[in-house]
Amino acid sequence: MATPPNSFCSLFFIYSILLSSFFLAYEAQAYPPVVNGLSYSFYSQTCPKLESIVRNHLEKEFTQASWQAAALLVVFFHDCFVQGCDGSLLLDGNPGERDHPLNRGISLKVLRTIDDLRNVVHNECGRIVSCADITVLAARDAVYLSGGPNFAVPLGRRDSLNFSFEEVNNLPLPYNITSVTLQTFASKNLDVTNVVALVGAHTLGRAHCHTFYNRLSPLDPNMDKTLAKILNTTCPSTYSRNTANLDIRTPKVFDNKYYINLMNRQGLFTSDQDLFTDKRTKGLVEAFAHDQTLFFEKFVDGFIRMSQLDVLTGNQGEIRAKCNVINNKRPIVTSINVDEMVQLIY
Repeated sequence: MATPPNSFCSLFFIYSILLSSFFLAYEAQAYPPVVNGLSYSFYSQTCPKLESIVRNHLEKEFTQASWQAAALLVVFFHDCFVQGCDGSLLLDGNPGERDHPLNRGISLKVLRTIDDLRNVVHNECGRIVSCADITVLAARDAVYLSGGPNFAVPLGRRDSLNFSFEEVNNLPLPYNITSVTLQTFASKNLDVTNVVALVGAHTLGRAHCHTFYNRLSPLDPNMDKTLAKILNTTCPSTYSRNTANLDIRTPKVFDNKYYINLMNRQGLFTSDQDLFTDKRTKGLVEAFAHDQTLFFEKFVDGFIRMSQLDVLTGNQGEIRAKCNVINNKRPIVTSINVDEMVQLIY
C-alpha cells in the first residue's frame, strides 16, 4: 500500500532531523569546541567568497614562490603564541613584535602577501574581515596547498590595538628539550598530542645555521652522522648565513616524513629530535610516522585549538584598514629591556 503524502513528509522531516543531528555530533567529535564569538559560518552571509578568494590568491603566489607556505605558518604560530591570534605580529612598532630577535626570520614578503589578501578581500566585501582571520586562513591554506589536509577553521576574530614585545620571549625555542617544550605549550592549554602534532609543521621550510649549530659542535650523539656531515658543509660556523631544510625527505610537501626523519635521528633542531627520546612523546612520533591520516587528524585539532587562543571578538579590537597599522594610526611604542632579548631564533 502506498505511503500517504503527509506520512512521507513526516518521515522525511524526521530523517532530516536525525541526519542533521548525526553531522552535528560528528563535527563535535571531529573538531575542538568553538570559543564564544567565533563561528564556522561567520562570513557566510557577509562575505561568502572569502575562503575561495584567499585560496585562489595563494595558489597564484605559491606558483611563483612555494616557500611562502612555510613562512605563512611561521607568522600564524608566532602571532598566536604571543597574546593570542590577534594580528599583533603584523603591526609596525618602535619596536614591534617582529623586530624582536626571535622574529628576525619573519619574511617581509609574506607580510605583504597577507596585506595583499586583505586588500583583495576588502575590495570584494568591504572592511569586515580582520587581518587576524586572514592570517589564520592563509596558514590553513598553506597546509592544504602543500599537500596537507583540507579543513574548516572558526572565524570572527578582531584585530588587536597593541602588541607585546616582551611576550615574544615566551615562544618555544629550537634548542629546548622536550620538558621545556611541553611546559611552554602547556601554558597555552595545549597538551602533549597537540605539541607533537603541531611541530609536524616542520615538514615545511628551512632554518638558519645558528638555530641548529649547537648540535654540530660538539656533535650531538642523537644526530645521524651522514646528516651531520652534510650540515657541517652547509654550516661551517654558527654565523653562516646558509639555511638547511627542516625535512630532508620532502621539504616542500606537507606530510608525515618529518616523523620518519626523527625515527632515523635526522631531525634538525634539538626540540625536534628530543621528541623521539622522551618517553612522553616517542610513541606519538612513531604513531604519526606510521599513520599520516592520524597525523593530519591531530594536526587539524591542534591547529584549530591554537587558532582560538585569546582571540578578540565582538566589540573588542577593530578591523584594520591596513594590516600593519591600527586605524587611527597612532604610533605604538613599547619599552624594552635589551638585556632580555634572546639571540637565538628559528
